[in-house]
Amino acid sequence: MSAHESMEQADQAKEASHENRNIALLIAVIALCLALSETLGKGAQTESIAKNVEASNLWAFFQAKSIRRTTVQTAAEQAKLGLGAAGDDATKAAVQKQIDDWQKTAARYRSEPETKEGTEQLSERAKIAEEERDLAQAKYHHYELASAAFQIGIVLASATIITDMIALAWISGLLTLLGIAFTALGLFMPHLLHLP
Repeated sequence: MSAHESMEQADQAKEASHENRNIALLIAVIALCLALSETLGKGAQTESIAKNVEASNLWAFFQAKSIRRTTVQTAAEQAKLGLGAAGDDATKAAVQKQIDDWQKTAARYRSEPETKEGTEQLSERAKIAEEERDLAQAKYHHYELASAAFQIGIVLASATIITDMIALAWISGLLTLLGIAFTALGLFMPHLLHLP
């Protein structure tokens, strides 16, 4: 082999080494983006589960309060029916006092702004928790798509080193941009695209 051929091979090796460094840097950037989207996705998934549990608990409490309110209202109505049959004024007064107490309790079960545990407040709180759950789910779906784009980008960039097909690196870069776009949508506009 001549000195000229040796120099040419050395230049080609140096150029390939430079390209491989660029691809390695691309892979590192994509891996960083992947780590970010996975972290955001896990956080959104955890929040979605927590808000779903919160909404379920609030609706269960709502049902329990509704049942209690119905029971107390029924007791008050039955006592009203028996009020006319009560003999003396003292008995009527005692029954009327009990009816009034039951009606106050039923009203408290319906609305209790101080504790936010009336059926009206529980219903509002449950609906808010459901909205927060839906928001977290929308974010999660975007982060999952971003993660998929980043993972495919890493695979294609790695294949570029083996195959020397630079087009794979370009496709990898485009997938990275797509992943960044999905991550941004998840962060700032999760309801812009309706994803299943």
